[in-house]
Amino acid sequence: MTNGRDNLSKSETVTVAAIVGGVPLLVEAREIVAGFQAMVRKKTLADLEPWLERARSSLVASFANGVLKDRSAVSAAITLPWSNGQTEGQIIKLKLVKRQMYGRGKLDLLQARVIGAG
Repeated sequence: MTNGRDNLSKSETVTVAAIVGGVPLLVEAREIVAGFQAMVRKKTLADLEPWLERARSSLVASFANGVLKDRSAVSAAITLPWSNGQTEGQIIKLKLVKRQMYGRGKLDLLQARVIGAG
């Protein structure tokens, strides 16, 4: 439901068409999620308040409530040019290496694997 319609196979297109016809609330939720993605990508903070109003009465209300509780962080993410994506990527890489070791090694082996994997 979040992929672009151009990227769907024939069977996926049929499935999405059936969902669109049978579950209008899910279609609305898809539009709301797409609106949030567009707001973050285009960095349009003015769209946040109307988005929250629409989202709080939909299937994504719990997500909207989370955004509302942490409004300052969401506003900063939309308006500021900084990102912690590089940091998160490094953390995920480190966790992957750690999981691959299945608890066999301690910090010294983990350090050797991370430096070697870099």
